[in-house]
Amino acid sequence: MTLRAPFPAPFRGVVPPLVTPLTPEGEVDVDSVRRLAGHLLDAGVHGLFLLGSSGEAAYLTDIQRRTALEAAVEAAAGRVPVLAGVIETTTARVLDRAKDAVKAGADALVATAPFYTRTHPAEIADHFRRLRAGADLPVFAYDIPAAVHTKLSRDTVLALAADGTLAGLKDSSGDEGSLRRLLPALRAAAPAFSVLTGAELTVDGALLAGVDGVVPGLGNVDAHGYVRLYEAARAGDWDTARREQDRLAALFAIVDAGDPARMGGSSSALGAFKAAVHLRGIIDCPATAAPQVPLGEAEFAHVRSRLGEAGLLPEGA
Repeated sequence: MTLRAPFPAPFRGVVPPLVTPLTPEGEVDVDSVRRLAGHLLDAGVHGLFLLGSSGEAAYLTDIQRRTALEAAVEAAAGRVPVLAGVIETTTARVLDRAKDAVKAGADALVATAPFYTRTHPAEIADHFRRLRAGADLPVFAYDIPAAVHTKLSRDTVLALAADGTLAGLKDSSGDEGSLRRLLPALRAAAPAFSVLTGAELTVDGALLAGVDGVVPGLGNVDAHGYVRLYEAARAGDWDTARREQDRLAALFAIVDAGDPARMGGSSSALGAFKAAVHLRGIIDCPATAAPQVPLGEAEFAHVRSRLGEAGLLPEGA
């Protein structure tokens, strides 16, 4: 049995949200999950986040979610914390997924507000409190209003941080001004609370403002770059951090590979991340879950070109 250190508070660093490698038949490719996790660990990341948006959690069955999470926990082997997305519509469903995550050996949970139903801030707060009590693992709130149609309120986050319900916040709200105003209040209310930004194109600025880390989907493709950016920022070398961020912003153009006339933005972005990791020789197959539209040859070529420009293609690829 692998012994794990206590979950760090605040939790800091680069925490890539792993894509979920699939076979051509649509099943979880366990060997590729392990290789991807190992590659990210070798790059020096500080944690792994499974079953988020980049992990296609919304498309996976419960069994597939458990399979991917168990493979990543095994690969991590206690070297870094593994955060498990337990994203579901209602509290009871989230608690079911949390039980699976606990059994799989996850170190913390990441949950959104309830969605599909219309909720009040008091109900959202109760949702997170029930999750924390039911699973007895640190809980991160995932603020992603584009997906769940609810923006976590400042008062809710502050209250749940102050009373210890939440260990942290993954901010993918796109409202950087609101986050910037929230940070000083959080530092005063809960010094051990962790704030992770999901805005992978403005990580240097977010770190300067006081966030603790980043959860970058592009980190699947270039984890080394995000680790360099983070380490430069922690050292106060903002020129190096800015240059690394500029380079990563250029690489992020891979997400525009897909033709918007035939596919959605998620199909384009997730397809590009998987194509890139496949082209780098880390996962066996770039397939995305149905009914997402796969990238075509020209779109795959776009990803290959951007990787080549960034010097990320293996020799001979």
